[in-house]
Amino acid sequence: MKRHLISAADLTRDDALLILDTAEEMARVANRPIKKLPTLRGRTVVNLFFEDSTRTRISFEAAAKRLSADVINFSAKGSSVSKGESLKDTALTLEAMGADAVVIRHHASGAPHRLATSGWINGSVVNAGDGTHEHPTQALLDAFTMRRHLAGAPDGGPTHHKGPGDGTGRDLAGRRITIVGDVLHSRVARSNVHLLNTLGAEVTLVAPPTLLPIGVETWPCEVSYDLDSVLAKSDAVMMLRVQNERMNAAFFPTEREYARRYGLDATRMAALPGHAIVMHPGPMNRGMEITAEVADSERCTAVEQVGNGVSVRMAVLYLLLGGNEPALSENRTEENK
Repeated sequence: MKRHLISAADLTRDDALLILDTAEEMARVANRPIKKLPTLRGRTVVNLFFEDSTRTRISFEAAAKRLSADVINFSAKGSSVSKGESLKDTALTLEAMGADAVVIRHHASGAPHRLATSGWINGSVVNAGDGTHEHPTQALLDAFTMRRHLAGAPDGGPTHHKGPGDGTGRDLAGRRITIVGDVLHSRVARSNVHLLNTLGAEVTLVAPPTLLPIGVETWPCEVSYDLDSVLAKSDAVMMLRVQNERMNAAFFPTEREYARRYGLDATRMAALPGHAIVMHPGPMNRGMEITAEVADSERCTAVEQVGNGVSVRMAVLYLLLGGNEPALSENRTEENK
């Protein structure tokens, strides 16, 4: 892997598979009595969040702590940033504190790239979401979840997981993934399109024309305005949150109209193939993009995605900071100290 993780588009197929395979190893730690490895002992990971976050920040914090890193949580609210401090001065402060990795979420698209290429800090930079640009670790945890359910599963047959090491099902070649909703404001959609294409999946975006970005025709995916027409051939359907906080105009007539045309309810879920899964990056607007019945069904992986996020972020931090030693070799586990 490269020194930073800024964009899913920067990952080669080998990079992505290395992260996903390492995440499978990390997931085994969660089943142990002691859920900790000494891999990053003595390293410092800073969570630098300029936007509100629950799942992503806690997930990165849990991942770093399970690898025995020291964690500093930095929130823009109540900090010097609220007094006008620039990103540069904040970065120089973190560098002075000896940050080995900075996990950054920022409202401005491009801020993580600026941090990584500025020379202000010497550590690794991980993009935890920048504006409406990208969210690469969310795409990785989504792909990890899909791979567990879909890789190696026969079309229309029962799901089963072919894990790393058996030579099959390591990517998502030929799988059809449908991403539905507010693509215009979604960094999750952009990262998923790039990563899923790299892993061999066929992606279709479904949204009203007003919620598709300019230039979407150049993305490596198909575009449809009719959700019902693509459900029967989808292996996974990912519902995106309608990001009202980023909207300064009326992008659709009413919430009821949006739910009628682009919401996933029990009737639409029944149109999916038997092996297909329903995904959501969270938080969910129940009753709008997804009904409570679908959100709480066994086919919805939203809660599973949160758990998988810790394993994936452990893998990312380990690969960026941990060197080349096997992550889970017997003489490195906390249990055998």
